[in-house]
Amino acid sequence: MNSKSVYKDKCQAAVVGAGHAGCEAALACARLGLKTIVFTVSIDSIALMPCNPNIGGTSKGHLVREIDALGGEMGKNIDRTFIQSKMLNVSKGPAVHSLRAQADKAEYSRSMRMVLENTENLSIVQAEVTDILTDGQKIVGLKTYSGAVYEAEAVILCTGTYLKARCIYGDVSSNTGPNGLQAANYLTDSLKALGIEMYRFKTGTPARIDKRSIDFSKMEEQFGDEKVIPFSFTTDPEDIQKEQASCWLTYTNEKTHEIIRGNLDRSPLYSGIIEGTGPRYCPSIEDKVVKFADKNRHQVFIEPEGLYTNEMYVGGMSSSLPEDVQHAMYSSVAGLEHVKIVRNAYAIEYDCIDPRQLLPTLEFRNISGLFSGGQFNGSSGYEEAAAQGLLAGINASMKILGKEQIILDRSQAYIGVLIDDLVTKENHEPYRMMTSRAEYRLLLRQDNADLRLTAIGYKAGLISEERYQSLLEKKEQIKKEIERVEHVNIGTGERVQELLKNAESTPLTSGTTLAELIRRPELNYELLAPLDTDRPELARGVAEQVNINIKYDGYIKRQLKQVEQFKKMEKKSIPKDFSYDNVPSLRTEARQKLERYRPLSIGQASRISGVSPADISVLLVYLEQQKRRRSVECAELKRE
Repeated sequence: MNSKSVYKDKCQAAVVGAGHAGCEAALACARLGLKTIVFTVSIDSIALMPCNPNIGGTSKGHLVREIDALGGEMGKNIDRTFIQSKMLNVSKGPAVHSLRAQADKAEYSRSMRMVLENTENLSIVQAEVTDILTDGQKIVGLKTYSGAVYEAEAVILCTGTYLKARCIYGDVSSNTGPNGLQAANYLTDSLKALGIEMYRFKTGTPARIDKRSIDFSKMEEQFGDEKVIPFSFTTDPEDIQKEQASCWLTYTNEKTHEIIRGNLDRSPLYSGIIEGTGPRYCPSIEDKVVKFADKNRHQVFIEPEGLYTNEMYVGGMSSSLPEDVQHAMYSSVAGLEHVKIVRNAYAIEYDCIDPRQLLPTLEFRNISGLFSGGQFNGSSGYEEAAAQGLLAGINASMKILGKEQIILDRSQAYIGVLIDDLVTKENHEPYRMMTSRAEYRLLLRQDNADLRLTAIGYKAGLISEERYQSLLEKKEQIKKEIERVEHVNIGTGERVQELLKNAESTPLTSGTTLAELIRRPELNYELLAPLDTDRPELARGVAEQVNINIKYDGYIKRQLKQVEQFKKMEKKSIPKDFSYDNVPSLRTEARQKLERYRPLSIGQASRISGVSPADISVLLVYLEQQKRRRSVECAELKRE
């Protein structure tokens, strides 16, 4: 045998990494009929949760619902493996309601791995990818550390926090990925050789502690919801009602803060050992103590890592302080006086890209067939990663199949906001999704993700005919019930007045409609059921939409008008070969930014950092002049 021969294989889509982004990307490609291979440095780390084993939370719950509505797997998987579930922000309006579930860490990974292993067209390969292979500016495949070559029509990079990863606490530094797993040390050089710009970012995780060393009597017990609401629109709520594990709340104190302040000189964050930029909205405990010096305590959540382990996650106390300081710091917290640390807290640095090199489809602008998703795109969080992985997988598949790719705009989905922010705006730290980032959040609620996006998932090919028909039926039921409720008249009878009194609502002096009563803040569709004798039996999801659409009708209409204006700007496309150098009066900075990022529309151009409203006005005038000039030229040609 020739000693120089190497193993060769061929696929249509190759996915690099099997974290939350990689899993969604690989499943999307395989389910759309493409021969797909997903590469991972460790099969045991598929869908690993190296930080808190939870899914969802404020704004992140919206992303999971949207992933599910498009045909992704994350919502289904957490429904199978959660140990506590809670709807957050229920005292506020529906726009910020967000589902959050604590997962059994091992079961979540095991369950997702089983899905991948049993998906047709999908193969898993444990190998480190070292080179991306191109022919000119077009992807042709990849190469692994062993020298094996895999031909591919598209490659999706979902490397997470593994590229040249370095884990650090105190003066201890190891070149490993999360949880001591193997880092990917070679791919960065291949990407740089292709002209891809890289960043160095940082994230971190707190210690894991032994449950038996915790005094829970000094903490506040945190329970899940009595009635669990699933993440996936396909999960029957009755199938997931079960006994839930408890989480616990305690607090740091002045002694904790003194220990931290007294050892800041030993923190790699402050000594310069850590070079990467960390997430502003998920700071380490030493960052909190320094930046919020006026606060005498910070929340600490003690959360189980699973049902079959004694490891507990110390939420709110991420750190990279030395081991001895960690022991002193954690044991100063109420209930942790005798704490036993199982795994030390650490920070992790890793290579990622400047995502402004990507199109809104998540394909690299300058390399055809190379897509990217997840923390490698400079974001943070499992949910943000999965959302990008899903869209990258769909769009890579659409490109291979010769079909129209999907771009979700800011008025359609939180995923649209996430991707637009990444590919358009300057982010000098890991990007985290928040409800405040979404201009149209009243329309982009987690409860209506299926109504907004399932038709798009169906068109792409990830939603079954049965599920799509069920969606159409749901839409029709909502429409009919809203029309009916708007015309149900309510009188001033004794029964009505008694119900209003019990609800602490103003009594009626004259008749009104049921819809008008629903619009009162203290009343809702469900509460008024006794007055509505002709009410049809409806699913919970339908009744919820009826209530929200009636109660917030005025606000929704106002936001829909704002979306109309937004759409006008998004529809004003900019030609791909447009030269900004020809536009007079355009500022130099704006010209440079526009030439570099090549926005697809005026809307996208307006969101690029360094491009002012005045620049947009100049650009609009110039484009309109060009359009009129072309119209005149066409008219003259016709006359000739």
